[in-house]
Amino acid sequence: MYFHNNSQGTELLLLGFSEVPALQMSLFAVFLFIYLLTVFGNLIIIIVICVSHELHNPMYFFISNLSFLDISYSSVTQPQLLSILIAGPSVISFAGCITQLYIFMSLACTEFVSLTAMSYDRYVAICKPLYYLMLMNKKVCLLLATTSWVVGFLDPLAHTMIISQLPFCRPRVLNHFYCDLSMLLNLSCVDKFLIEIMTYIIGSMVALPAFVLTLTSYVFIIYNILKIASSSRRDKAFSTCASHLTVVILFYGSVLVMHMRPSSQSLLAQDKPLSVLYTAIIPMLNPLIYSLRNKDIKKALLKLTTDKKCI
Repeated sequence: MYFHNNSQGTELLLLGFSEVPALQMSLFAVFLFIYLLTVFGNLIIIIVICVSHELHNPMYFFISNLSFLDISYSSVTQPQLLSILIAGPSVISFAGCITQLYIFMSLACTEFVSLTAMSYDRYVAICKPLYYLMLMNKKVCLLLATTSWVVGFLDPLAHTMIISQLPFCRPRVLNHFYCDLSMLLNLSCVDKFLIEIMTYIIGSMVALPAFVLTLTSYVFIIYNILKIASSSRRDKAFSTCASHLTVVILFYGSVLVMHMRPSSQSLLAQDKPLSVLYTAIIPMLNPLIYSLRNKDIKKALLKLTTDKKCI
C-alpha cells in the first residue's frame, strides 16, 4: 500500500462516495441527470448561437466558448464519478491521475481567463458603446479566446511537474472522485509547506490578475450604469451583465473556498460536496443562467424550434 516512486505502473485508488454505500444508486441517478443536463444544455446554447445570425456578436461568441469549456470541464471528472458510483472504488494509474489533474487545472485556468475576457467585453459594451464594434472586432475576439486556452494550458504545467516528481510514501488511496491537487499533496511524505507556497504563487499568476481585472471591469461597469438617467436603459444595462456576474461569483467563490487553504485541511467532510459544486453544478447552471436571463437566446431558441425551415 505504499510507494516511493512515480512510475507509470503505480496505481491509486479513488474512493468516491464510498462512505454512503446505501446511496450509491441514488447518487448515480442524480449525477447522471446533472451530467446529461450539463452536456445537452451547453450544447443547445452552442447550436442556437451558431445557427442564429442575430446572435453572431462578441458577447454570444464568448458565451458559446464558455459553454464548450463547461462541457469539457465537466467531462474530465463526471464520467469517472459515475463509474465509481455504479462499480465501486476505481483504480487509476499514476500517469492517468497526473494527466487528469493537468487537464482539470488547465480547463479551470482557461475559465478564469475566459470570464475575464467576457467582463472586458461587457466593459466595452457599457462604458465605450460607440467604439464597441471597433474594439471587439472578430480578430480581437478570436485573439482573446485563443489566449484564454493557451494561457490556461500553460499555467498548470509547473504544478503538474512538481506533483509528478514528489516522493509518495502514504497509502495510495484518494478519498475523492477525481485526482485533486490537495489530495495528492497529502500522499507525499515530504514537508509540503514550500510546495504549497510555490503552487499558490504559480496559480495566482493567472487567477489573481484575472480576478483583479474582472473586478475592475465591473467597478467601471456599475459606475457607468448608475450614471444612466433613464431607469429603463439602466435596467437593460444591468440585465446584460447580470448573467455573467452571477457565473463569475459562483465560479470564483467555489474555487477560492476550495483551494485557497492549506492541504492539511483538505480532508474535511465538506470537500467533496464543494468539489461537486464547481465540477458539476456550476457547469450545469451556466446554460440555465444565460438562457433564462437572456431574452435574445430565448427568442432565438423559440424561433429555432418553431421555424419549419430549421427543422
